[in-house]
Amino acid sequence: MLTILLAMLVTVRIAPDVGGLKFSQPQIAVAGDLVGLTFGSSNNIYYSGSRDQGRTFSKPMVVATIPKAMLGMHRGPRIAISSAGAILISAPHSGNIGAWRSTDGGRTWSASTVINDSPGSAPEGLQALATGPNGLVFAAWLDIRENRRNQLYGAASTDGGVTWSKNVRVYASPDGKICECCHPSLAISKSGEIYVMWRNNLGGARDLYFARSMDRGKTFNQVSKFGTGTWQLNICPMDGGGVAVDARGEITSVWRRQDTVFLSRAGQPERALAIGKDPTIAVNENGPYVVWTGRSGLEAKLPHDGSVVTLAPDGAFATIAGSGSVFAAWESQGAIVVTRLDR
Repeated sequence: MLTILLAMLVTVRIAPDVGGLKFSQPQIAVAGDLVGLTFGSSNNIYYSGSRDQGRTFSKPMVVATIPKAMLGMHRGPRIAISSAGAILISAPHSGNIGAWRSTDGGRTWSASTVINDSPGSAPEGLQALATGPNGLVFAAWLDIRENRRNQLYGAASTDGGVTWSKNVRVYASPDGKICECCHPSLAISKSGEIYVMWRNNLGGARDLYFARSMDRGKTFNQVSKFGTGTWQLNICPMDGGGVAVDARGEITSVWRRQDTVFLSRAGQPERALAIGKDPTIAVNENGPYVVWTGRSGLEAKLPHDGSVVTLAPDGAFATIAGSGSVFAAWESQGAIVVTRLDR
């Protein structure tokens, strides 16, 4: 089955055309036939898009050149596509979270809008971005405005990313801070419910929690833990996992505990998938698609196959997106590789 699956996958490689450059930290978004991709190199944030379901991608263009751009270990740009077709990219720089917007398919981009309303409050550069129905966009990030210790903050846009709300505290740990170097994850249901996932720090345990907003990001409640196990750890593993919501509004997450990747639905026991790290997830009508870095390189668990398969022996820092067609992208020897997984 492994050989058959790999033969079916058609990959597109996006590489720098200037010697010495390396592309890294890709993020991907899918809306209909549009597949949008963002990544970074040095102080540049790039965009490349496909209008033919990922068969070809446009030449990477620089969205912005920013001082002190943060790349590596899940730091870097994020991308989302609004219900009206606007492409949004957010990226950390100089202690802030900036956002850029394109309404012409990625050919031109707006000036940067700073999302966090407390200047310099996001120095870790760990953030998430997602879109929902009727122009809803939500961003979440690690924020130190309270006593210089990381809590989870967010902001909403109801006009497709043109303007942003006053920042809201999504969660503050009663022990003083959440896990300080793990990125948050975001998912928004078709009805507009917002789910934010983060790695907590409670009593020395670094487990994954989520909060839900029923009012388009104004308030968050129903804080819950994923899975039944726990991980006592004195340092941050720098691995935040991923979260997705299906067409029925059911939430599924994937994360690392110790050296194992787990999959869980809210309120249910976790299920061990494999030895690995840096997992990411997307869900369509067939079920969850999960990719992670494992023993043989970049590995995957797909709905139509019961086994773990190898996507790329040299791949790392994968990202997945799509609720119909599902695409994955990852780093590979200074280039970005993209493939469709639901074929």
